[in-house]
Amino acid sequence: MSESLTAEIAHKMSEHRPRESTGEWILEIAEALMLSMVAVITAWCGYQAAKWDGRQAYLYGTSERLSVEAAIKATEGGQLRLLDVVTFNTWIKLREDKNAAAANLYSRRFSPEYKVAFDAWLKTDPFNNVDAPAGPIRMPEYHNSLLEKSAQLNHESTEAFSQGAEAREVAEVYVQRSVMLATVLFLTALAQRFRLRKVRIGLLLVAASLLAYQLIDLAMHPRL
Repeated sequence: MSESLTAEIAHKMSEHRPRESTGEWILEIAEALMLSMVAVITAWCGYQAAKWDGRQAYLYGTSERLSVEAAIKATEGGQLRLLDVVTFNTWIKLREDKNAAAANLYSRRFSPEYKVAFDAWLKTDPFNNVDAPAGPIRMPEYHNSLLEKSAQLNHESTEAFSQGAEAREVAEVYVQRSVMLATVLFLTALAQRFRLRKVRIGLLLVAASLLAYQLIDLAMHPRL
């Protein structure tokens, strides 16, 4: 009896263990590839989200800096215009008082930009021409480079802020895609738990469809 038992054990040991089918190998390879792709793409989405967050912070900082510079230029430009207006009013009073020497002295104290407008205003014969502009500031020749620079900086500040808001929206898209990719990862891992091939293939197809959609959607978004 011992000999027959030994022979039976030897026979069992000599039998080849059944190999998995070709379909099973294909499924395992597909699942491995899916998991690898999802891991890489998720990491890349996180990288893009971090870069866009950095760009948002940079643009918001730039917007704030430009806004401060614009405020400084606006203050300086307003002070310069006020000084020119006060000087002009004094010039008018001195002219009315027939004090030509003092009036000429004050006319030389205008800022260069105001002086251009002042000379153009005098050519309109303002003291006899009722249609003449009320003062040099009303002349098309008048420019205040500080105020113009302030307006330009304010415009650039607004543009930088808008770009920062757009960068934030893009970063949020990449974060959302990371969440969706986590769903693909979950479905792929869940498919490996089922022994029924149809269920396993069905879950894998759903995961692959979601992954394909995410890839197409990501291709349409800007990258850094």
